[in-house]
Amino acid sequence: MSQRSRRPKRLCNLMRQAAVSARMKNLLIVFAAILPVSGLAQAQESSDFRVRLGLGAQLQPEFIGADKTDVLPLFHVNIARGTHEFSFEAPDDSPSIAVISKDGFSFGPAGNIRRRRRQSEVGAPVGNVSTTFEAGAFAQYEAKDSMRLRVELLKGVNGHKGLLGSIGADKIWRDGDRYMLSIGPRVLFSDGQYERSYFGVSPSISLASGLPAYRPDGGVYALAMTGGLAYQLDRRWGLFGFARYERLVANAARSPIIRELGSRNQLSGGLGLNYTFTLPR
Repeated sequence: MSQRSRRPKRLCNLMRQAAVSARMKNLLIVFAAILPVSGLAQAQESSDFRVRLGLGAQLQPEFIGADKTDVLPLFHVNIARGTHEFSFEAPDDSPSIAVISKDGFSFGPAGNIRRRRRQSEVGAPVGNVSTTFEAGAFAQYEAKDSMRLRVELLKGVNGHKGLLGSIGADKIWRDGDRYMLSIGPRVLFSDGQYERSYFGVSPSISLASGLPAYRPDGGVYALAMTGGLAYQLDRRWGLFGFARYERLVANAARSPIIRELGSRNQLSGGLGLNYTFTLPR
């Protein structure tokens, strides 16, 4: 099949992935609106909701360890009550709901949808990894709107079926809702199931691809740095964007798939326009 004939099919796949991500985000928004959050006063509960919706474009690696990028839609959603400031969310946070929120500490469920990896994208018969729904939890502590620590732990319910997580810190600069700037490091870790799904080469795959067999164990697989920016142009319209650099390390970096067909360096970034409006209660 020619490269030109594959483009429409690839575009349909990207649109389908974006639609799935959007549906998941919208579902989480509904849950966030109806779930009670501890520490909210009665006066706040009767306040209107302010909603900030963002749409733009982003560059993302085709799959973890890829040396090529895709252009994908970029979505952003944030909700605040009354005159309260919009909460800080790092660009690489998994969608989550704070069911406990008190004195800067938050905890609750989190989820994510990880794009599938096709062996045609890798360039060798290393096996496909289907689109994976990941479910788990997060915990974070935010100190005086200037520093945040966050831990996530997610389990693939299908697809890679592995366990993965992240530990991150963010330094935050903000002037209310007028602008917000953040930057911080990440440590990414996983179990052996996750690493073997993306970085492993089984004996049968070794015979089919010519790559040496490789069976990685779990542990830290990447280090990353993420920065985000949001800036309001006026009361309604604003700009938002992010940049992220991720470096595969340890067992992931030693994988024949990464060394011979991919890259240890994973770059992503995006830019979009957001709109703020009020939903009366």
